Amino acid sequence: MALPLSADPHDVAYHELGPDLLVRGEGVRVWDEKGREYLDCVSGTFNLILGHNHPAVLAAVREQSEHLVFASSAFQTEPTNRVMQLLAELTPANLTRVNLRSCSGSTANEGAIKIAQLHTGRRDVIVPFRGQVGQSLAATAYNGLARMRAPFPQHHPGAVNVPDPYCRRCFYRQSPDSCGFWCVDRIDDFLTYSGSGSTACLIIEPISGVGGNVVPPPGYLERLREFCTERGIVLIFDEMQTAFGRTGQLFAADHFGVQPDIMTVSKGLTGSGLPLAAILTEERFVGMERSLHGFTYGSHTLSAAAAAVTLEIVSRPEFLAQVRAVGAVLLERLRALQAGHPCVFDVRGVGLMLGIEVAEPDGTRSSSLAHTLHQALAERSVITRVSEHGQGNVIELRPPLILTLQDAHLIADRFGEALESMPRTAR
Repeated sequence: MALPLSADPHDVAYHELGPDLLVRGEGVRVWDEKGREYLDCVSGTFNLILGHNHPAVLAAVREQSEHLVFASSAFQTEPTNRVMQLLAELTPANLTRVNLRSCSGSTANEGAIKIAQLHTGRRDVIVPFRGQVGQSLAATAYNGLARMRAPFPQHHPGAVNVPDPYCRRCFYRQSPDSCGFWCVDRIDDFLTYSGSGSTACLIIEPISGVGGNVVPPPGYLERLREFCTERGIVLIFDEMQTAFGRTGQLFAADHFGVQPDIMTVSKGLTGSGLPLAAILTEERFVGMERSLHGFTYGSHTLSAAAAAVTLEIVSRPEFLAQVRAVGAVLLERLRALQAGHPCVFDVRGVGLMLGIEVAEPDGTRSSSLAHTLHQALAERSVITRVSEHGQGNVIELRPPLILTLQDAHLIADRFGEALESMPRTAR
């Protein structure tokens, strides 16, 4: 028998609920039902790049809702046409086609893989260790973390997971100044001995998100681009977390100066939380039938209205310059804390995509210490996340891109207070 509406939500929720009930958000802040104020340093779920309730986005959604809330993808709408035009204009010059029929990062990544497989006639998908392709069943099978695959008895075939460019913990025990990019060149060994002999594509986050905010060393992505080109492997950039100004450039592809064959985007595309995703491809990849990849809420009209305004805001040079300036200050402040706190193994990032890796004094990864720091920050009203879906040892910082210098200093101050509260052996 169904429980009455008065039932405690903890009794009906499938998953354990968080302890706090949020009731309002504005900019980089949210408030709970008791009036407590928090600094949202993860932008909701890394998607509120313009913060909570951005007035320009809300106005666009309200206006669109008075005319047309939803249209089948069999029709054009002004918002969806505008989003496609803007994406084609703003993404790297080689990406001329826009598929707007996905509604999430997982479905966009699967669509990109489908396009690569259809175009090449090949099967395997290369994904770096710790890579996060998505949460659907097929995407889960490709993820670079065994923990994400372990509960499920059937896996979609064709994943080839290879070492990522995690220089502080190099799989090959090398250093970036002397290794010659073994983590690229030795992919051939994995394809020879672990693959099926038929490789369609390589999908990579230019900076890993869930996997611990790993920033590749200079030249890595250029070498990876060469590797894929030489072997006819389609290079896909998963820019779910890195796109739309997160790195201080419009796309991570711009930051690193590397053009992928296909790019996927979602999360921050609508600026303030409405679902939408896109696949950007080169001209040569046109040809997959509409019926092979489409979702009811792909190209959603209201989401597209929000996205059009968001793209116009984040593409402004002064907006991106502000992200770079504020991100540099926050990174410098956090790195200054490292010297006095042995538990801080590394502080890394680009723009406002930052990670603080926590470890034992001997460098051993410590998820428990990361959670202790995460909790200490929560007690100081700073919302963060722990990498690898809470199983890793990196504190993830992705504040809204509208972050001010004043709030950047406030975050760093509270980080310092949280570190001082850590167990003495860790401090």
